[in-house]
Amino acid sequence: LAWAPVRGKLWEPEHGPQGGDEINIIEKGHNYGWGVISMGIQNGITKRTEPGMENPIVYYTPTIAPSGIAFSTSDKYPGWKNNLFIGALGGQQLRRLEISGDKVTHQEQVFNQFGRVHDVIVGPDGYLYVTLQLPGRVLSESTPGMVARLVPVEQ
Repeated sequence: LAWAPVRGKLWEPEHGPQGGDEINIIEKGHNYGWGVISMGIQNGITKRTEPGMENPIVYYTPTIAPSGIAFSTSDKYPGWKNNLFIGALGGQQLRRLEISGDKVTHQEQVFNQFGRVHDVIVGPDGYLYVTLQLPGRVLSESTPGMVARLVPVEQ
């Protein structure tokens, strides 16, 4: 879960059934449709929308298997302030999402070649840190990992 103090809302990643991974803003009293609607494929669920149920802010089909998320609130990354960063296990990537209000206006892969991204945080020094599980022959294989700090390139 990522608390966005700049936005005052709680954002969360969610694994969908056979795709349809979601990023949602969690609000009291809202119904997010689990078991009724899905952007993925699940036996018995054929609806993508339903009155009174919230659609995701963004979804991923095929799956990226979202993991940790964090908003970058520091000045360490010019142009990335208040962007949402999402780690991906299945997608083995770090994604950056530009947000306007409650909408994703642009997104990109920051990288996708270092293995599974388990978590992403903003450290007390303002830099982004990610925990990586190095690539294996199969996703379920146990492999060594590391913590990496993202340092901007001087221009």
